[in-house]
Amino acid sequence: MTIAKAYPYNGKGAIAVDARIKAQTSHQLSRYAHMAIHPYPHELSQHYLTANGANVTIRPIRPEDAKMEKDFVARLSEKTKYFRYHQALQELTPEMLVRFTQIDYDKEMAFVAVTDDPNLPDELGVGRYSVNPDGTSVEFAIVVADDCQRLGIGSKIMKTLMETAKAKGMLFFEAEVLKDNAPTLEMVKKLGFSIEAIAHKEDVVRAVKDLRQ
Repeated sequence: MTIAKAYPYNGKGAIAVDARIKAQTSHQLSRYAHMAIHPYPHELSQHYLTANGANVTIRPIRPEDAKMEKDFVARLSEKTKYFRYHQALQELTPEMLVRFTQIDYDKEMAFVAVTDDPNLPDELGVGRYSVNPDGTSVEFAIVVADDCQRLGIGSKIMKTLMETAKAKGMLFFEAEVLKDNAPTLEMVKKLGFSIEAIAHKEDVVRAVKDLRQ
């Protein structure tokens, strides 16, 4: 607030005149910034055809997807689960299901690729990101069903995640990827990511994308 002219306190009060207030709104603030819990972002849903002609919807995850998400992970091969979670994992625990499906859409995002094609499973893939403490970058993770790879699903989810993060004002999109995870490394390289070595981690590299480019 800038006060152009003011009368001093006279024992009965103070009078200020010609006061101006200048407010500046950041472009990163959403219309739901005042809300503790952001509503489900229906506007981020999209539809497309896979390389084999299947109708696919990519949409933000929601709490009622918990069972679908559990079944999706259970169907993954041991190798694919290890690539995604960097550990041996049989199935998602109840705590993990809550954390993965009941998200704060302002501070993180998760997109699922789903279809009603009878020749494909209900969920084809899922990707997510969470905002890092620096407030300018996000950490992502993605996995596609073993029998649904090479259909362009991973790239589509990744592009959707990056577009959403960029719209939120994020500058960098990054993740640690196992060196043995050839499919993911091949995909991110095609999307323009740089691959960086990580000190003291021989089996992992960091994939980084500058969203300003």
